[in-house]
Amino acid sequence: MASLRIGIAGAGLLGRLLASSLSGRGHAVEVFDPAHGPGAGADPRSESASQAAAWTAAGMLSPVAELERAGPELFALGLRSCLLWPGIVQGLQMPVTLDFQGSLLLAHRSDAGAAQRVLSLLQARAGAEHQPQSLTLQQLAALEPSVHGPALAWLLPGEGRIHTIEAMQALAAQASLQGTRWHWSRAVQEVQPGILKTASGTHRFDHVFDVRGVGARPEVPVRGVRGEVFWLHAPGVLLQRPLRLLHPRYSVYLVPRPGDLVVVGASEIESEDRSPVSLRSTLELLSAAHSAIPALAEARLLHSESNLRPALDDNLPLLSQAPGMTRINGLYRHGWLIAPALVEQALQGFAA
Repeated sequence: MASLRIGIAGAGLLGRLLASSLSGRGHAVEVFDPAHGPGAGADPRSESASQAAAWTAAGMLSPVAELERAGPELFALGLRSCLLWPGIVQGLQMPVTLDFQGSLLLAHRSDAGAAQRVLSLLQARAGAEHQPQSLTLQQLAALEPSVHGPALAWLLPGEGRIHTIEAMQALAAQASLQGTRWHWSRAVQEVQPGILKTASGTHRFDHVFDVRGVGARPEVPVRGVRGEVFWLHAPGVLLQRPLRLLHPRYSVYLVPRPGDLVVVGASEIESEDRSPVSLRSTLELLSAAHSAIPALAEARLLHSESNLRPALDDNLPLLSQAPGMTRINGLYRHGWLIAPALVEQALQGFAA
């Protein structure tokens, strides 16, 4: 296929996956984003900082666990993305932490009823090949010695995690090596087939991709759903897998990262407030994390962050294609889980 001039509106996860893939196939790619540069930015409340939700996400690759709220479409996209991520990471010049050792579902005995309802739902939706595996407390201790307190545990084989910050940096670096041009501090105000409009003028391309998340309004009826996370420095806490603590009121996850870090989240609030994390979220999420891993009592809170997940009314992703233009949006809480599969679908017509 002849080289095309490609314009991409948005330098979040989707924009970087698209830029890396398309430039790797020999296309001339230009990416426009309001952020000052390729990093996350010092203050996510600033309009000039990168507000991509991908920076805040913990990077759980958990298609089975997400079946609690998701349907078969998202499950299929998640399974496909779990197959695609290793090849994507292997093709990058910078290292990215990625593994598929499974994830754990945990519950305290007092929450056994609520947990069993979730497990029954997962068992009904996951199919025979992806069933949760019940663990004894001895088996749990062998897998994750730092976990104490929860009386019930299940292993979800094949699920994994990716270091989101490493991956965002590596994808941008790879695209740059392949010739991608980045237009930072340049917000796209309007997208039309073959056209990206910014404050500096009209930019014409053979094809354009709109992956701006909440920045795509009013052209896309997307809303922001607030999520909050914490970074803990926890030397001595041995954690190999992502954990989810099942709770009647909220779902709490813990994801290990290199350097004795544990990411804890995630509140889900129907609000577009980007202000700092609330006291309520701090108490609820960190208390729940401590109840699963008591050794976190001595952890140090390094960082807290809030951001907006882009969601449509049905909380399902949008992939629309027309001559000269493709839109992808509404990845909601599933960005890292489903983005590679959506990009694969979007690029089927661009195979070289």
